[in-house]
Amino acid sequence: MKSLHTIHFRNATGLNVIQDESVSLVVTSPPYPMIAMWDTIFAAQNSEIQSALEAKNGNLAFELMHQLLDPVWQEAFRVLQPGGFACINIGDATRTIANHFRLYANHARILQHCLQLGFTNFPPIIWRKQTNAPNKFMGSGMLPAGAYVTLEHEFVLILRKGNKREFMTPSAKKNRNQSALFWEERNVWFSDIWQDLKGTGQKLNHANARERSGAFPFELVYRLINMYSVKGDTVLDPFLGTATTTLAAMASNRNSIGFEIDSRFQEIISDSASRIVSFANVYIQNRIASHQNFIRKRLSEKRLCKHINNVYGFPVVTKQEREILFNPLIDIEAINETEFAVSYSEKPQKTFQND
Repeated sequence: MKSLHTIHFRNATGLNVIQDESVSLVVTSPPYPMIAMWDTIFAAQNSEIQSALEAKNGNLAFELMHQLLDPVWQEAFRVLQPGGFACINIGDATRTIANHFRLYANHARILQHCLQLGFTNFPPIIWRKQTNAPNKFMGSGMLPAGAYVTLEHEFVLILRKGNKREFMTPSAKKNRNQSALFWEERNVWFSDIWQDLKGTGQKLNHANARERSGAFPFELVYRLINMYSVKGDTVLDPFLGTATTTLAAMASNRNSIGFEIDSRFQEIISDSASRIVSFANVYIQNRIASHQNFIRKRLSEKRLCKHINNVYGFPVVTKQEREILFNPLIDIEAINETEFAVSYSEKPQKTFQND
């Protein structure tokens, strides 16, 4: 059992190499328009953006930046299979231009365009990052009418192409059952507010890379992959960066395709991929151990667990959890500098059986 992972070092508008309706899930976090750290990347693709910023025309710069992102969302819609999801992590921006402070609502601009493309809008996830100190105040401080609230959250837009995905064959149904979530995970992961995930450090301490990245935490993308796809699916990230999506797909027994405009990330990605086997197996073990702790606590409170997982032999809350199977990673092979193959065991971790 293997998964394949391909990285293209080119602009995300080069998604035309992907066949129509061949991807099950898109998980990505694009550069955020009107966040200063991304100005150079946007302006390098359209010089009118730099001109707009120099002319103190924030509205025009905002729109021109999003016009660079629009074709990517159109391509994402094309390559997604019917019933496939797109999960877009995006933050809004606050900025003062020409002595005028305002919020630039990136999530609303992207959502508006995606709905025009034909996506169906689902309730978004609000990721509360808690990046500011609790005593931090903005604007006029304690004086009324001039202060503004701190911006401590980002959005994960949840969009679907077409109607509900169907799993028709016995093998497809079995794979879906084996890809299920634990009951307690579902209760946390499918909440509309995530407060338990901290942001990832953005400074890149690597000689050959640019100074900063826009990486989201591994747990965020790992959750989304397991929520909106099944084992064997293909996950696309058109703004790959340090390849967090690729790594999470490897850990989840999914295939992946990534696009990254900056080839300086290649060494970072290869280094991370070389360590994924041990990292992912520990991650899987911790996920199972967390479930066992949940069950022990539940039983100690005299609350029943009516079902048993057929693979591991431990109790579960619902019958939908009875076939859950995690595939340990065996090894990773670098086919070349931009392609990787990960091998998996079809047998469960012995450590957790019949506990």
